[in-house]
Amino acid sequence: MKKFLLLFLLASPAQADITAKYVTSAQITVDMPYVVTNKAASTYTLSGSNITPSVTADGSTTSGKIGGLNLGSLSSGVPALVHTDKAVTTAGSAFNVTESYFAGDSTPSTVTPSSGIAALPVLSGQTTIGSGGTASSLALTSLSSGVHTCTAGGSGTSCIGSTTVSIEID
Repeated sequence: MKKFLLLFLLASPAQADITAKYVTSAQITVDMPYVVTNKAASTYTLSGSNITPSVTADGSTTSGKIGGLNLGSLSSGVPALVHTDKAVTTAGSAFNVTESYFAGDSTPSTVTPSSGIAALPVLSGQTTIGSGGTASSLALTSLSSGVHTCTAGGSGTSCIGSTTVSIEID
């Protein structure tokens, strides 16, 4: 019985498909310069004590109302201001009034780059500037053995090298 089993194992041919896949990829990147700028919004505030506000519109005055921003009337993206009239409620008593108005940025005209550089409008909102990358001596070598060598570039550059090996036995 032992000899028969040994003979059976030696006589059976192996039936298997073996597939090997090697995928090598490389990527180098140089960031471009950029600018992100945001317009500042228009704001209006009014507060106080012992005052009676009113608004006059279309020839009639409405007491107890405050003005503000007229979003239906924009000029270059900035709303018109609706004026608030103020009167002391109790004559001879103390009063205070605080009123502020900030006219936001108007919509800038189209920015057209010249030689890769654009003259930007001066805005009151936040501005973020990215200087972009410098290729300098940036290089990436990928060998079929899966070894990658990256030579550093200047700021704003990167390199990625990868090798994937998969073996499938069916």
